[in-house]
Amino acid sequence: MAAYSVSEPGRGGAVSDVVAAGPQKQALEDWKKEKNIDTSQQIKLVKISHMRYQHPDLDIITTFLQDFGMSIAKRTETEIWYRGYGSDPYVYYATVGPKKFLGGAYVVESYQDLERASALGGVEIEEMAEAPGRGHIVTIQDPEGFPVALIYGQESVDGQEPPDRIISNYEKDKPRLREFLRFTHGPAAVFKLGHYGLCVQDFDTQVNFYLNNFNLVPTDFLHVDIPDGSKKLVALFAHIDRGEDYVDHHTFFMSTNKTSHVHHCSFEIHDYDTQMLGHQWLAKKGYESVWGVGRHILGSQIFDYWWDPHGNMIEHYADGDQVNVNTPVSYAPAGDESLAVWGPEVPKWFLE
Repeated sequence: MAAYSVSEPGRGGAVSDVVAAGPQKQALEDWKKEKNIDTSQQIKLVKISHMRYQHPDLDIITTFLQDFGMSIAKRTETEIWYRGYGSDPYVYYATVGPKKFLGGAYVVESYQDLERASALGGVEIEEMAEAPGRGHIVTIQDPEGFPVALIYGQESVDGQEPPDRIISNYEKDKPRLREFLRFTHGPAAVFKLGHYGLCVQDFDTQVNFYLNNFNLVPTDFLHVDIPDGSKKLVALFAHIDRGEDYVDHHTFFMSTNKTSHVHHCSFEIHDYDTQMLGHQWLAKKGYESVWGVGRHILGSQIFDYWWDPHGNMIEHYADGDQVNVNTPVSYAPAGDESLAVWGPEVPKWFLE
């Protein structure tokens, strides 16, 4: 009689952050003490605000971003501000010119934080007289030349209510009775900016700059083994430290690379069905998919990456993890297997 091997069924579920962090973890407060982080001298970030890019053709990028789920908040001959349906006056800024990354933007706690950033970068604070929500901005550069914009005094807008939550029926729990699911085809509407990522050459210097000067703290470090038997840190997922308040698993991502360049920016949408509808919409419009739809391991998001028409990578995500000061810092091996639990095979060049 033939012997058959029986595989365990595939399944998933939520576990605590302490368990998910794995065996190599460290309390966040212990990490701060070990690294001599002086929080009193940091520029205090409240949240991520918007992305800033320069595009050679504003009409082309506008068509794409509208198909991606954004709408125009304001337009001039040389600049466009795009918004989602949340309370941010805009989540993406574009100005005309040769393709160029102009940085990620954060809202800070006070005008004094802008002054601190101004002193750090040796640049002036500017009034955003034309931008929706107005406010003041200062833009500094990190050690590899990436811009970092800080904003204060920006007025929020009345966001739209998110779509209703879909009630799901399970095998022994079927709360949706005499109600049928129906969907509308169209773009996956963007709620807010969630995070962006950089590929950098001097990882240690970049980490020191961001984690010392801002209240950004590590959620996950990824490492590789080196010949002397030690481990070298090569990637960082960082969140904004707002104490006991819950925030997204990561707002900022960095990985070691042979060249310095922006990797991607990522925008939150409603749910899995919205994700699939948006994927289908972009595919039908003829845009180029990068990777997705799948589910990440670190952050747990359902992801979907695309190229915009000017060669910038941009992502939709839904259902991401939430963390706070009690979430431990995780240390884990780097590799393609750490990127996703399900989905298409990751392109070999994805982190290049």
